[in-house]
Amino acid sequence: MPDRRTHVTASAAQSELATALAELRTALSLPDGFPAPVDREAEAAASTISLPDRDLTAVEFLTVDPVGSTDLDQAVHIERAGAGFLVRYAIADVPALVRPGGAVDTEARTRGQTVYAADGRIPLHPAAIGEHAGSLLPGVDRGAFVWELTLGEDGQELAVSVARAGIRSRRQWSYQEAQAAIDDGSGPETLLLLREVGLLRIQCERERGGASLNAPDEEIVFRDGAYTLERRASLPVEEWNAQISLLTGMAAARLMLDARVGILRTMPPPTDDAVAAFRAQTTALGLPWPQDVSYGEYLRTLDHHDPRALAVMQAATGLFRGAGYVVMDGTAPADPLQSAVAAPYAHTTAPLRRLVDRWVLVICEALCAGRTPPEWATASLGELPAIMGATSRVASQLGAASVDRVEAALLSGRIGDEFDATVLAIRNGDMTVQLADPAVVASMPRPDTVLPGTVVRVRLLSVSIPNGKVELVAV
Repeated sequence: MPDRRTHVTASAAQSELATALAELRTALSLPDGFPAPVDREAEAAASTISLPDRDLTAVEFLTVDPVGSTDLDQAVHIERAGAGFLVRYAIADVPALVRPGGAVDTEARTRGQTVYAADGRIPLHPAAIGEHAGSLLPGVDRGAFVWELTLGEDGQELAVSVARAGIRSRRQWSYQEAQAAIDDGSGPETLLLLREVGLLRIQCERERGGASLNAPDEEIVFRDGAYTLERRASLPVEEWNAQISLLTGMAAARLMLDARVGILRTMPPPTDDAVAAFRAQTTALGLPWPQDVSYGEYLRTLDHHDPRALAVMQAATGLFRGAGYVVMDGTAPADPLQSAVAAPYAHTTAPLRRLVDRWVLVICEALCAGRTPPEWATASLGELPAIMGATSRVASQLGAASVDRVEAALLSGRIGDEFDATVLAIRNGDMTVQLADPAVVASMPRPDTVLPGTVVRVRLLSVSIPNGKVELVAV
């Protein structure tokens, strides 16, 4: 799917949008900067850090991230090991920079995760840690938790361990740069093997019944003096890279399950009624989900250029619900699965941006070394589900409300215009539609004969930037 970009160019709309976004931060009680004691403690930790005894700086790690990223949690190195592969996945050693019970730790527990707003992100850690001493930047030595995952020739995991080590990333690749270097064969061995391993891991996902929705990304950016809403299909390298993170998260979950200590990211399977309803929706849309095809494989067959597929993906987002965290303290949960992954899973690869990963890393490292996990981590595990749940709700509210306001601003100068729109869903007499250009999603009254997946003509009646409301009517 090609990029869809629309700019808010009117200065009045820009000013009103900037005010609305700032007020949204206030309404959600989002912090502005860090208290001075937190900054001072972070800077002190960053200036006194020492590397682990194990030295892996000769290993040619690299990072693959969005353009301009500064909080680099992961670096990867892949080499052949007989008929299989050795994947080394280095994760930022945030625990070495955050003193349990200290000012940085206390502040991080109030934030839970980095939150991404249209007008700037609200980071989990001060820049001294999140963008400098903790970030796996190229050309500098950093401490990391290095996962070593031995895979067979079919991509299945054969062995796993994690230990602290000093590493040095050789280059920071953007997704676009990495994809181009893989496609033309000019990339280093790790990038070329990332495709091979990534494709094998996707096949493993198919075999275990996992599912990746891979809906087009939606992002708000500020460019050329205007807010821009972009929707684009992800590059293949993004999915290959994500498979390494999933592999590591599943390995972490198994380590903790075996020891019955730690915290899992879980999601219950969809109910039989939800599956039946979704299957009926796909049939009504003219893209039936065959009985003998898995959910994940069905989603992979969808053509994102087909308006009916947009409606199917909208319906699919509601099939898996109830994601949460389950703590283990001597007893394993009755159902440890993350059902979309189709395996036990733990968050462990983004400690600069997500609080819970710091706990998972120190617990898994201790288990691999044959030590008892640190008391600070096991004693506070019970606090994490509530922290992560609350901050995830705030992040979700911020993201949705920000998009609504930018979409309203994009349409502010087009009152009375008509648009083609795809019907994504119908609920309680209203329908959710996506305009063709600009790609704005909004709710509106449903004409009696309209069904999901159809394209309708709509007229814009009004917009309100402060509350993100767009009023449409069928022509």
